[in-house]
Amino acid sequence: MRVISGLKKGYRLKAPKGRDTRPTEDRIKESLFNILRNIDEKSIVLDLFAGSGSIGIEFLSRGAKKVYFIDKSYLSIKVIKENLQHTNLEDKAKVIKNDSIRSIESLGKENIKFNYIFIDPPYEQNLIIISLEKIWNERILDKGGIIIIEHEKELILQDEIHEFKKIDYRNYGSKSLTFYTYSS
Repeated sequence: MRVISGLKKGYRLKAPKGRDTRPTEDRIKESLFNILRNIDEKSIVLDLFAGSGSIGIEFLSRGAKKVYFIDKSYLSIKVIKENLQHTNLEDKAKVIKNDSIRSIESLGKENIKFNYIFIDPPYEQNLIIISLEKIWNERILDKGGIIIIEHEKELILQDEIHEFKKIDYRNYGSKSLTFYTYSS
């Protein structure tokens, strides 16, 4: 696993040991950022269920202003911090060890707005719909912002969920990416 492009291109990243995390494959990550194109230097990003932090670190490498990394696993938090230190990006990151739903609520209370929200929850749990509902209720997605969901191919997400509309869908073998933004 490595940083694909930007300031930290080529840096190798660690992944938490065990089967609880599934780092996004480099080919999916590369495709994701080809779809998003240029990342605005003022972008604030939420990497929810961050795992190794590779997606958030890729956003930072490509110019994002700040990334919030959220994971409830102590091991994941430790690896995210190590990866941020290795890439020298700690000053642009906020790492939060907490449950994703509680974290969304806290971010909403702080009135933080995100330009990009990346969601890659454990596949065995139905956290996608719950996360989207919380994001909607807390209004943490900035106007014009994009939600990117990595999920198993078999899961087909609706065209509209909580006033978010599907704007793109891509399949990569057993995994898929679905993109949402506000419907109005």
